[in-house]
Amino acid sequence: FRERQLMRPASTMKLVTAITALDKLGGSYQFKTTLKYTGTVENGVLKGDIYCVGGMDPRFNTDDMTAFVTSLKELGVDSIQGSIYADRSMKDEDLLGEGWCWDDDNPVLSPLVFGRKDLFMDRFLSKLKDAGIFYAGFGASVKRCPQGAFTICTRFHTMDQILHKMMKESDNLYAESMYYQIAASTGNRPASAKSARNVERQLIRKIGLDPARYKLADGSGLSLYNYLSAELEVKLLRYAYRDENMYQQLKQSLPIAGVDGTLKKRMKTGYAHGNVKAKTGTLTGIISLAGYCKAANGHELCFSIINNGIMHGNNARNFADKVCELLCKP
Repeated sequence: FRERQLMRPASTMKLVTAITALDKLGGSYQFKTTLKYTGTVENGVLKGDIYCVGGMDPRFNTDDMTAFVTSLKELGVDSIQGSIYADRSMKDEDLLGEGWCWDDDNPVLSPLVFGRKDLFMDRFLSKLKDAGIFYAGFGASVKRCPQGAFTICTRFHTMDQILHKMMKESDNLYAESMYYQIAASTGNRPASAKSARNVERQLIRKIGLDPARYKLADGSGLSLYNYLSAELEVKLLRYAYRDENMYQQLKQSLPIAGVDGTLKKRMKTGYAHGNVKAKTGTLTGIISLAGYCKAANGHELCFSIINNGIMHGNNARNFADKVCELLCKP
């Protein structure tokens, strides 16, 4: 019904991001952050510079930061004579997505993010101090790491780790990180939302639809400028289903009706319970749900339900849940 009507998808936009990422980057892709240096180490003194090279890994945590500092110690460094730099060259300087509301709880679009905030370098400098590594400089500057620099330590997280939190919990930071990995894969530096959109458009063309019909703005669905159709979402879900590896990775990341993630409290009983694996979407006036469900005859069905102009969210959620119940019912 009105499957070609253009609608704001809210967080079901994350399905577009996830399927594009799995298609373009592959399931074994890694989100990396690297510590590098130039110069030489003599008698415990690093005569050169240190670079923290950001790869927009939203999961970079205290353990990773500790590993950075420990690796410097293992290199025999107890004093840094040069400068410490943040290499943020992976992506552009836009800290907000196109069409985001300024008063939303927006993710920080930085290639070096720590604890969901732009605190990476502050935390790195304080960890160096705690470890007894002396640094005479004041703070850190921003500079691109030269090509000949030596790698001290690389920390990474897997596609599955990012995908899981991005989809189960509808995490916007994780979705935007995924989006900029897609953008960076084009080779364009700095990576931009425009580059990511171009990759998405290629995939839309590949599944037999006209990308010019849709408006793509961001990776998370926060933007008020995203306009998609239920037809597009279903065709993407079908495309993923036909690739066994992609389908397994995507399906494992989706919330399960009545069991976990953003569907934990929905469809707790009935035929849909445990049989619907789908991405939810919620923004003011928008309720959506798209994914897979298992019919009583064992067939796997793709579906997309997008409602815009909603005043009472519960009504729209109940409607989607009833549709799922009917799809699963014998």
